[in-house]
Amino acid sequence: MQLKIVEDIIKLKKQRNAVILAHLYERPEMQDIADFVGDSLELSRKARDTEADVIAFCGVRFMGETAKILNPQKIVLMPNEDAGCPMADMVTADDVYELRRKHPNAAVVCYVNSSAEVKAASDICCTSSNAIKVVKSLKEEEIIFVPDKNLGHYVSKFVPNKKFILYSGYCPIHDSVTSSDVDKVRASYPDAPILAHPECTPDVLDMADFIGSTAQIIDYAINSNEKTLIIGTENGVLHQLKKLCKDKEFIMLNNSMVCPDMKKATYESLFNALDKLQYKVELDEKLTEKAYGSLDRMLSVH
Repeated sequence: MQLKIVEDIIKLKKQRNAVILAHLYERPEMQDIADFVGDSLELSRKARDTEADVIAFCGVRFMGETAKILNPQKIVLMPNEDAGCPMADMVTADDVYELRRKHPNAAVVCYVNSSAEVKAASDICCTSSNAIKVVKSLKEEEIIFVPDKNLGHYVSKFVPNKKFILYSGYCPIHDSVTSSDVDKVRASYPDAPILAHPECTPDVLDMADFIGSTAQIIDYAINSNEKTLIIGTENGVLHQLKKLCKDKEFIMLNNSMVCPDMKKATYESLFNALDKLQYKVELDEKLTEKAYGSLDRMLSVH
């Protein structure tokens, strides 16, 4: 049955001239069936550059919206219409406009983990891979950073000449990790480096040996001489780590680092999306144009 549905998906993909994108937090089988697997920045670039007519995005809603903003003429499908992001839901465009009113001289930097409306209300987007570069590229001395307070706090340490106004959003998965978790895993693996995502809290990041995006964590692991590494991000990343580093052992910093929304896509839901062209991402044209500006500015930062 599994083999049959995989064959059916591949056949449908060819018929539709579709490309399948999957985030590194997705189920292992969804990563394996995808044409491209990556973090938000990598997938944004793949979405922008694809020549496919249809983009099937195994991820959460803001990712599908990002693909649609960058490809307004293409069909963008979400295998699961209810795959959302709690962090993205914590901030609205009205929140951004209120912050602008209070801080009229500030630039608004919006984490890509946000809705199309928030992107449209912002000056520039960023991902965890390029947030420091993005902020350094801005001439403004004040930075409104939405929605992730943890990523914003981390970035602020690298740009001390700017004043940061941090919104109070956070990722429930990364924010749930504590310094006690670090102490426990360090006691069991005293020599293993801890690789943490900047969505973790400042006290956890202060104890980490390396801080980076999901893709940067993978790169670090590949190039490390260590045989045991502790991973402080969503557990979906273990699939690529084990494939790319067969000689290494990976320990989760906290075994509860599982995003339910990132696990919703299945072979069946992907097949149905491609077969019925269902759960299309539809965005207002003016909104798309505004949001495109903040994404395009991000992608032009090197």
